[in-house]
Amino acid sequence: MKFKTTIGALSLAAILALTTVGCGSSGESTPAFTAVKDMTAADKKTKYKAVLTSYADIAYDVYNDSLTDAKALQTAINAFVAAPDEAKLAAAKTAWKTSRESYGQSEIFRLSGGPIDAEEGWVADAYGALEGQLNAWPLDENMIDYTTDENGTTTTNNIIGGTGIYKPSGDGATDVNITTINVDTITALNENGGDANVATGYHAVEFLLWGQDQDYSTGNDTITNGAKVAGQRPLTDFTTAANADRRKAYLKAATDKIVADLTVVRNAWNKTVSGNDGKYRAALLGDLTGADASKNIAGEAALKTIMTGMGMFIKSELANERVMVAVLTPSEEDEHSCFSDNTHRDIDLNYKGFVNVLKGKYNGKTYGTSIYSLLSKDEKAKLDTKITSISAKMKTMNDIAKSTEHFDYQIKPNSGNKKNIEDIMDELITLGDNMPAVGAEYGINFTKADVTDPDQSDRPN
Repeated sequence: MKFKTTIGALSLAAILALTTVGCGSSGESTPAFTAVKDMTAADKKTKYKAVLTSYADIAYDVYNDSLTDAKALQTAINAFVAAPDEAKLAAAKTAWKTSRESYGQSEIFRLSGGPIDAEEGWVADAYGALEGQLNAWPLDENMIDYTTDENGTTTTNNIIGGTGIYKPSGDGATDVNITTINVDTITALNENGGDANVATGYHAVEFLLWGQDQDYSTGNDTITNGAKVAGQRPLTDFTTAANADRRKAYLKAATDKIVADLTVVRNAWNKTVSGNDGKYRAALLGDLTGADASKNIAGEAALKTIMTGMGMFIKSELANERVMVAVLTPSEEDEHSCFSDNTHRDIDLNYKGFVNVLKGKYNGKTYGTSIYSLLSKDEKAKLDTKITSISAKMKTMNDIAKSTEHFDYQIKPNSGNKKNIEDIMDELITLGDNMPAVGAEYGINFTKADVTDPDQSDRPN
């Protein structure tokens, strides 16, 4: 039975009670929302540190998973190198794809002055800016090993096929002795003479496992032709073909280096400080003492760098560099994982990493105070609308890659799926452009220009 009550029938005390007690509540009032920007200096500092702690915890877990998966890849590669066969080659390829699932979510920590890619100051000196060794792309694969062009011509003058002194092409390139292929050799060769001279990292391993995938050529090429066909390097390249032993040595060295580099980066996020291990996390949280106290990063400055880095990554790196360039070319050479046709996963995982950090979640776990958790209801709603839309389009891209055509075919001008990729790109750009509004609620001021690479041009209309 329903009762109708008029305001006149209620006492002042009852009216006040109705304004503060919700249905089924215990009688406690809901606290009024206060934006971080409107808090006291002391409260701001507390909130900043809480968010940074969650960020650091996620970073450790993501890099720890990346290292674990890289070690599994190393095990698979070692087994393959010891006794190459088709089953072990397939297992190594599977391990490579698995390793990308965790590492792809780590890339959101780039462009934020952290241990993965800081280019100056004590952070760069301590950790070496290893991103370029781990994940540089696109690579000129004919520097590493033979390639075959659309006319069937095989290239020479590569690292695997050479011996003695090798000098990469490009201005400023230096000589490297390639008689023995090991970690030191390929490290010295990486980006030696130019950014395209990639000799290390995930994509070097990818090329060695899959070989070329040239089915997007406009010429008469018939190598790996097909919308669902990736590179098809023959097993004989590792058994009876010329330079098989050098190819195996390269594969092993490149994988060993991935593990070594990820160990450095993961350890930078340790909760305890020992030498450089844990030092970056402690500095980010303002916890360094003694002679290292000057390395501490003020909370507001740290969050500004992180927020601008997130915006720059999602807009200028992911949307523009990794999607737009491939769409506008269009060329599989501009795909992120062009040899394995795993680019759809790269794009989705990079985006997922952004959402992880924004909302303080990773791999089913929730981490304390997130950037998102302290935002106003209106700002959360704007972000959720964007995220829901992008996530749906990412799912479509992934489903199509599984069932119909890989990313290199989805970006073809005559593909009916191209618009979905273009929409992903455009919406990622708007998501990046929204980061200044997020920062503003924290009292942290930056603009769209701060999340936009000045060297990039806008998408043509």
